[in-house]
Amino acid sequence: MIWLQALIYFCFAIFVIVLLGKVVKYATMPLNLRWELYPVPHEKKAEHGGSYYEEPEWWKKPREITLLGEIKEMLKEMLFIERVFKHKRSLWWLTYPFHLGIYLILVWFALIFIGAILELIGIPISASGSMISPVIYYLTLVVGVVAMILMFVFGIGLIVRRFSDPDMRKYSSFLDYFNLIFIIAVVGTGFAAWQSDPDFSLAREFMKDLIVLSPLPSASGATILHVTLLSLLFLYIACTKMTHFIGKYFTYHKILWDDEPNLRGSEIEKKVLNQLNYRVAWRGNHIKPEVTWAEEATKYVPKSQEE
Repeated sequence: MIWLQALIYFCFAIFVIVLLGKVVKYATMPLNLRWELYPVPHEKKAEHGGSYYEEPEWWKKPREITLLGEIKEMLKEMLFIERVFKHKRSLWWLTYPFHLGIYLILVWFALIFIGAILELIGIPISASGSMISPVIYYLTLVVGVVAMILMFVFGIGLIVRRFSDPDMRKYSSFLDYFNLIFIIAVVGTGFAAWQSDPDFSLAREFMKDLIVLSPLPSASGATILHVTLLSLLFLYIACTKMTHFIGKYFTYHKILWDDEPNLRGSEIEKKVLNQLNYRVAWRGNHIKPEVTWAEEATKYVPKSQEE
């Protein structure tokens, strides 16, 4: 099954490369138009919605920020999808278990990887093993099965919800349905593959061979189909909006929560001055095309004031 092994390496490599490319792209984009909305979780006065702007001569004082506040707020959104819970509770009961299944399947992959490493160094994973062996064995089994059930059942539930809810149906595109169907198909074939690998020992063998670049073991048709679809899913995810988890970090940290002051001589001032030299690329009755934004912003300023 050299072709299957090559497919796995290829799809995963493209997945990693594309994701890293998106991270670099987002991190090096021009300065965003910041929202300046409070409360901001890293602010000392976040509890009452305040900010350092309340302080007299704040620019002369050191800023007091807490990374812990940001981490706490991010975890509430990442792990519990808090905003959907607050603003669309009926949808949360479907989307949260589905996403929880995704989180658990990532944990399952980590457990399979750890189990493979342990077996490579001579610690077999089994229910009757010693030390950490049975812990990894049962955790892998429970986490994997629960993850598949959650993703399969609530994935179908999300499709039904999108189709039956008039509001959601209006803005649900073909790809929204296709994404869910693709994931459900991967999970469905995963259930079929599980029938011939009830304790995920074959999955660990696959992982070991992928790590040490050895030929993959023989497997059932259901397992081959599942691994093929799973590999293609990684490739597909990298090229779609399902990588929104990357953009979410920058949306929160670099737009919603970014209240770094623009002080004289700061890095932000340098970025602003640089961006003011960009050319205006759109037209309007009040906009002169092809001039710089600095020229556009100062076109009504009297010459005496410019000087």
